[in-house]
Amino acid sequence: MNPLELTLGIMTAVGGFVDISELVFAAKAGSTFGYALIWVFALGTIGIMVFGEMSGRVAAVAKQPVFNLMRHRLGLKLGLVTLCASFISNLITCAAEVGGTALILNYLTGAPYVLMAVTIVVLLIASIWVLPFKWIERVYGLLGLFMIVFLVALVAIHPPWDEIAGGFVPQVPQGLSTKELLMFAYFGVAILSAVMFPYEVYFYSSGGIEEGWGPKDLLTNRLTCVVGFALGSLLAIAILANSAVLFGPANVDPAVPGTAALEAAIPFGKWGLILALLGMFFAVAGAAVETCLANAYCVSQFFGWIWGRHKKPWEAPRFTLTWIAVFLLALAIILTGIDPMQLVEYAVLFSILVLPLTYLPLLLLAGDKTYMRQHVNGRVARSLGWLYFAIITLAAVAAIPLFILTSGGQA
Repeated sequence: MNPLELTLGIMTAVGGFVDISELVFAAKAGSTFGYALIWVFALGTIGIMVFGEMSGRVAAVAKQPVFNLMRHRLGLKLGLVTLCASFISNLITCAAEVGGTALILNYLTGAPYVLMAVTIVVLLIASIWVLPFKWIERVYGLLGLFMIVFLVALVAIHPPWDEIAGGFVPQVPQGLSTKELLMFAYFGVAILSAVMFPYEVYFYSSGGIEEGWGPKDLLTNRLTCVVGFALGSLLAIAILANSAVLFGPANVDPAVPGTAALEAAIPFGKWGLILALLGMFFAVAGAAVETCLANAYCVSQFFGWIWGRHKKPWEAPRFTLTWIAVFLLALAIILTGIDPMQLVEYAVLFSILVLPLTYLPLLLLAGDKTYMRQHVNGRVARSLGWLYFAIITLAAVAAIPLFILTSGGQA
């Protein structure tokens, strides 16, 4: 297997885990609760591996994208509800990614934030228009691997590895007040949501069709999910652990991406900071591309339009207009003056509400012999799928009360 075939998973993982929400929530979780939330990252990582593998298998075997099959499986009305909820969730997330990328450009150049937001949207539109799908994957996915500087920084500061290992064991810290317990629960729900963002499976499965996957590619699909998502999770956990060591004892609240970048600057100085910001830039920009294309995929597939970046932009005009419109709507949200960090909170909250609507149809499709034949969900995939569906449903029920009680994690 060509190693470049794993790029789809790398891009999905780096852009999915280490996007603007992960930068903020991983760093804040580490500074606030030490290593106690690492297990939530691990839990969510297994979940996104399970559903990512299902979405890739459905695309490879049924030869149809998830949202196309979803309409037939759920019917027009329920399918339309799922489409609208997913579109809004992805749009808010895309706006948060655009805002986060603009902030990072502001750190790198000193240019005004609004100007950088306009600039990044123009650059992202141009890159999707010009680059073939494989190169979109490679540019954002591979350059996002500058984020590995956070892993190297973690080794350099000599953290307590035994405590980090202990963080993988499900736990609730002892001695927390009621308010702190609510905060811990809110961060757990937010991290689970950020790890299992709905756009990841839409982008991933559609990308498999873009690359012409078939049953012969099922091993590639499985390896891509495991390697790509594991790498993304490892980077996010490194950000959390760095924050626990560097920011927690000093009572520093890493509420913006620039603070998280200091995790690499402290051990490595100027060049560590530059590498961290570059990695963050490409990872968050890659997430913006994923969320934008995910929306265009969903709308086009649901209504049966011609779609795909393997086609020239004018060969799929409605698909092209949709992803351009998503970027422009995201920019319009940013230009209202809303704080991009507030958008992150809204994106995470809305995504956790959408997760059950996203993953139930996928679970049903992957278990349907009419579409999947001998590649239907096996016992392990079926059991894990329903277990995680129960977990995300409980998280969705708890999300709004926790958001209100903790003032969006600020209590």
